[in-house]
Order: sequence, then structure tokens, then C-alpha cells
Amino acid sequence: MSVEQNVKQILRALPGGVKLVAVAKTRTPEQILEAVAAGIKVVGENYVKEAEQAQGIIGNRVTWHLIGHLQHNKVKKAVQLFDVIETVDSVDIAQEIDWQCGQFGKIMPVLIEVNSGREVQKSGVFPENVENLVKQSALFPNIRVAGLMTIGPLSENPEDSRPYFAATKKLFEELKSVKLPGVRMEYLSMGMSNSYQVAIEEGANVVRIGRKIFEG
Repeated sequence: MSVEQNVKQILRALPGGVKLVAVAKTRTPEQILEAVAAGIKVVGENYVKEAEQAQGIIGNRVTWHLIGHLQHNKVKKAVQLFDVIETVDSVDIAQEIDWQCGQFGKIMPVLIEVNSGREVQKSGVFPENVENLVKQSALFPNIRVAGLMTIGPLSENPEDSRPYFAATKKLFEELKSVKLPGVRMEYLSMGMSNSYQVAIEEGANVVRIGRKIFEG
């Protein structure tokens, strides 16, 4: 199927209230434009440089999410390019985002990235440390903590992801019930092309889909 057909099929099948982020990693601006024309409203980029190139053509027709690991030296450019940063995993990064946003008069919605599988080779904060990072990030005036994001251990079987999604949803609900100042637990970003349906069953209201859009 074409990109247009893929997008329309996915959008039709998504439950109400679930936001679709089209993962544009390695895709050309022309491919992204095709997806946007088909109804994509949010584009997720893994890398600042790729986002800058794509935005030069696509502009503000969509909302831009950073969904890849953010390096300290890329924060200045990231806060100019992105509308949401989904991958905050340390106080240092939160502080730098806050400082750079202050230079541009911008408030940045961020998600805290949860390393739900406790994988040492991956970015993200371990579940037991999430609440502390949320509290510390919420102290920065130019940041709005808006939810959680997780990837979970990758597997060809989407059912393998279920316990990690369920645990992150539980954490999300616990943080929502605490009602921390400066925190609005609004978005739970979980699930990719092979696992987004399981993620939705476990409470995701943001899903990040690339291959299923661009390759079918």
C-alpha cells in the first residue's frame, strides 16, 4: 500500500483520544510530506539535524516531537525546532532545556523517558527514580512536565512488551494522583509499529509509528 493508504488505515483504526506520531527517522522530506498530506499532524524525529532538514521543507504544518536521545550540545537547537521533547532522562538535560527555553521565551512540554526494562545500554530513567526526576524537572520555570514515554525491550513478539507498558501506565497513574505542582500527567507515549496495539490496550494515548506508515 502507499504511504497515504497506510496513514488512513492506521488513523481509522486508532481509538479516539490516541495521538499518532509519525516516526520520520531516515525518511526523506518528500516521504514525510506524503504522510502529512494523508492526515499526519505530528512528526517524530530522532535526530536534531534530520529535523532541521525536514522542517526546512515542511515547516509548521505539523507539530514536531523529539523522540530520540538528546545530547547536551544539541539542546539549544532542539528547543528551537521541537514543540515537545519526549526523552528527558536527567536533571542536567532538564536544566539545559529550561535555560535554553529561557533565551527564546518558550515553555517546553516534556515527557520523562522511562527505562522500563532497566536496560543499561539504553537511555531513560529507571522506574524507581521517575518520581524524583518529575519533581525536580517541574521546578524549572520553562519546562512543563506533560507525561511519560517508554520504549521497553525490543522484541518481535508484541506481547513481550505488555508488562513494561503496564508498569509504565501504573507509574503514570500514580504520578497523576499525586498532583505535583507544575506537572500535568497528560501524555503516555508507548508503542511502535509492531507493538502499538498492545500499548493502546495498556493505556497509551500517544503511539510512535514509522515502518508501518512508510513501508506498510
